[in-house]
Amino acid sequence: MNLPLGYRFSGVHCGLKSNASLPDLSLIVSDTPASAAGVFTPNLVCGAPVLVDRNRLPGTGFRGVVGNSRCANACTGEQGIKDAEEMSALASQAAGGEPDKGLVISTGVIGTMLPMDKIRSGIKTAAAALEATEAAFLNAARGIMTTDTVEKYAVRNLQLEDGTEIRLAGICKGAAMIAPHLATMLAVVFTDAFVEPETAQHLISGAAEMSFNCITIDGHTSTSDTLLFLANGRADAKPLAAKNLERFAKVLQDICIELAVKIPADGEGASHLITVDVQGCKHRDDAKKIARKISEDALVKTAICGADPNWGRIVSASGTAGVPYNPKGVLLQINGITLFENGEPVPFDKAEVSHSIRSNRDTHIVLQLSEGEESVRFWTTDLTAEYVRLNSDYTT
Repeated sequence: MNLPLGYRFSGVHCGLKSNASLPDLSLIVSDTPASAAGVFTPNLVCGAPVLVDRNRLPGTGFRGVVGNSRCANACTGEQGIKDAEEMSALASQAAGGEPDKGLVISTGVIGTMLPMDKIRSGIKTAAAALEATEAAFLNAARGIMTTDTVEKYAVRNLQLEDGTEIRLAGICKGAAMIAPHLATMLAVVFTDAFVEPETAQHLISGAAEMSFNCITIDGHTSTSDTLLFLANGRADAKPLAAKNLERFAKVLQDICIELAVKIPADGEGASHLITVDVQGCKHRDDAKKIARKISEDALVKTAICGADPNWGRIVSASGTAGVPYNPKGVLLQINGITLFENGEPVPFDKAEVSHSIRSNRDTHIVLQLSEGEESVRFWTTDLTAEYVRLNSDYTT
């Protein structure tokens, strides 16, 4: 695994999870000061880590990111802010940085105070375990998992015109309480390229729009959604030239899409990952509204769960998104099979479509309008009885 230069990682158990074999605290440090930027939840009820990080970014000189699971540190008042600031300070100091040059991400139950004695001990243990290895990187990915069933990570590289190799890597977590604007997730993407803070903010905001802002499971945007981006310049201390910056932006977008799709792919209780393409819209925002409406519709999601090619639910959902369009210009396909065209149903083999859904974890819905050239791709899951069970007794 070709990880970015100048970063070290660890993931340790500090007592937040009952199973001592599972990491519950992660630490990522940059051995040299890094530019940093971030994208955060728009929820007015946001966690203390979001408030702390958002106040610091974009900026320079950052040295560490600490993350924990099992406690979101949200709705915890002034003490929650103090705890988040202390965590971020300890993360930065683990790499020899100033107290205000750390960042923090937390996930878990809302309204619970952090057990800071365990957190302090955990960060100390994590700092002693820091390594620039694949195993340490994967442990860091595991330390922020809650109901995730697998660690989520991605790695990319890019060769510049002068032969310099730039590396990018990222980790994320998320499996439920997922909705665009970011969806409920934590993510950290880092690179050894040199990127100025304002440029980093522009790049990560654009990448989020095409990735984390296009996944949804249940329509619930959480208190803790955070996407952090660090760039430490260890591979090349010069700002990327315009052509290289354009290529870098594309690779950054690609890695964010890979990470984002892993979240609904691991959705709680899900039996299908659903890709929704809405095409032929006048504006991209129109396409987003329709795609989100289809992706979050309970009747659409249950139909996919039951392998029922009930196209009427999809077409009907699209008409409630608040976007005007001509129903006579609509085409709908499921898994490449046309079910509805020019405002009318077309003959199709229901058994064939049902089998294509039932026999594959991936389901592809295409809704084609005739209003323009704009399109969007969303990712969601079906709605299963297991999802309801998992979320009906989350705190009890």
